[in-house]
Amino acid sequence: MKFAHLADTHLGYRQFGLLEREKDFYEVFDKIIDKIIEEKVDFVIHSGDLFDSARPSPSALLAFQKGLLKLKGAGIPMYAIAGNHDIVNRNGAIPPQVLFKKFGLKLISPINTNYMHNDVFIAGLPFYPASQNKNLKSKLDELSKKAENHEKSILVLHQGIDKYFNLQYELEIGDIPDNFDYYALGHIHNYICDDFGKGKLVYPGSTETWNVSELIDLKKNGKGFIVVDLDGPKMNVKRVAMDIPREFIVKTIDYRNLGAEIDSIKNTIKDFDKQPILNLKINNIDSNIGEIYEFINRELGDLALMIRPTFNVLDREVDVDAISNDENALSTKELLIDELKEYDSEDVNNLAVELYDLLSKNKTEESEDLIKQFFNEKYNIICDDSGEEITENKAEDGQVRFSGAIQ
Repeated sequence: MKFAHLADTHLGYRQFGLLEREKDFYEVFDKIIDKIIEEKVDFVIHSGDLFDSARPSPSALLAFQKGLLKLKGAGIPMYAIAGNHDIVNRNGAIPPQVLFKKFGLKLISPINTNYMHNDVFIAGLPFYPASQNKNLKSKLDELSKKAENHEKSILVLHQGIDKYFNLQYELEIGDIPDNFDYYALGHIHNYICDDFGKGKLVYPGSTETWNVSELIDLKKNGKGFIVVDLDGPKMNVKRVAMDIPREFIVKTIDYRNLGAEIDSIKNTIKDFDKQPILNLKINNIDSNIGEIYEFINRELGDLALMIRPTFNVLDREVDVDAISNDENALSTKELLIDELKEYDSEDVNNLAVELYDLLSKNKTEESEDLIKQFFNEKYNIICDDSGEEITENKAEDGQVRFSGAIQ
């Protein structure tokens, strides 16, 4: 019994607003499907963020349909969960994956949490935000009890775990049941393969470079998917790395050698099949930044899809994004939590971070739904016959002040 595991394909993502980058994501997904078929696996698991949006474009839907039909033609079913990008965070919301159930997609959901593939028990849950941590842990306990009745079992999740995720996570490593053979994780875009319980816990990573923060792992592990062979006394986990369509080049340049360094970059990229993304850091500048920017664009503009420069004037960083990514600087999420210390509430912290993630993507409707859901659950808000809201338990002063601030 052999299966493929992939995650975080983010179909439809138009990185930097560039149509070319959206097409790159489709291209690598299509190549992965072909490679999976070549590997002659029995089934495929997708651990969430199939799409970059809960309302994917027709192009994104068609790209997935094409891949799914290829798998179906090869007799290979796909089991999938919804990630945080796939679903609107509100009660009763359904992910776009449901559109493909009649095409053979086997969707793992809170309603249908598990399947059997021959003698393999496949169970999982869609993404749960940190504010629903208790509910998530309760459901994991239920799945763990079901897994006890099966010799081979797989748990499919799309969550951040504290051991591997140093920002806002939804689970601690001790929250994960330890009686599954394979843990098919998604959400973290870097490749992770770890021993856990009696099996392996694996994040295959994203299939394309969704964020420049992934470039270190890209250089080390590449992008791709996992092939797992369950036959024999010991499970075999194989990483399959894929060539990504477009290069990301990161280079630090001393201004005093600017001309020679730019010539070197030109010679490197002139024969590339696709224009690369250039991330350039120029140090020790003692000249006009505008003129330097014009020079770089004049020399490299026709050879690169995008140039993302950062300028250091006499060792002073002038790029805002670079400052926010400094290891010693507080992230935006950390600053939010720091500002909310007076409420002394992990639930409030989680709500603030989730709102930040939604609003930064202009998801206003989803943000409003999240706020309503939070207050309905937290403060037991119900409606009388006239539709007026009634709070069963009077909120504390701090809760009232927070409600007012959100409004």
